[in-house]
Amino acid sequence: MLRSRLIPALLLDGQRLVKTNRFRQAKYVGDPLNVLRIFNEKEVDEVIILDINASTKGLEPNYRLLEELAAECFMPLTYGGGINSLKHAEKIIELGIEKICLKSGALRDLELVKTVSENFGAQAVVVAVDVVKRGNRYKLHQPKKTSRIWDDWLEFAQSAVSAGAGEILLTAVHMEGVMRGLDTKLIASASAVLSVPLVAHGGVGSMKDVEEGLYAGADAIAAGSFFVFHGPYRAVVITYPSSDDWGM
Repeated sequence: MLRSRLIPALLLDGQRLVKTNRFRQAKYVGDPLNVLRIFNEKEVDEVIILDINASTKGLEPNYRLLEELAAECFMPLTYGGGINSLKHAEKIIELGIEKICLKSGALRDLELVKTVSENFGAQAVVVAVDVVKRGNRYKLHQPKKTSRIWDDWLEFAQSAVSAGAGEILLTAVHMEGVMRGLDTKLIASASAVLSVPLVAHGGVGSMKDVEEGLYAGADAIAAGSFFVFHGPYRAVVITYPSSDDWGM
């Protein structure tokens, strides 16, 4: 049985790393190269880097920065943001980045998922599914510019898998950045029907939260604030649990 993965999820805003709270209030947390060097020393499982503004601003990925990050990173690296064509994906894979994460491009047209998967294999394709809870209902969180409106988040996730996604990054937007625990109900709903690895993201504040997310059905846990904020005043301190604390 494969060991469960615990993955830092880093957010790029231009050439700096930030951390958001429910996708708002971006706070600067460091230089991406310096943060990756720290994670190298701590021997993390893998890293996810997401450019939070590339797609909304209509920008291509920052290939020069990604080349520097890929050269610095000693662990498997996933990148998402501004990927809207096979050409974009090809450039990123050529830089040595192992996985492509698609969100806006996948929401617009799942043919992009199929094309990238056919060219690089399903194991190289992650589709990000962002979900927000309104009352007792879960809804797909999607950019206003998206031409196709998906009514059901789980239908979108299943369709992405059918199109060729080899992994789903499931973010509970309503829990993202708050460090009060993962939405285990959401995780269980996705795990019950998806046939590919599920990475749960949004809400981790302790190792107990990680354990509960895995028990709910996640194959891996991604977190941001848990690795960059420390103490009641949320001081920026880059951390990662030791192997003694993390051996699931």
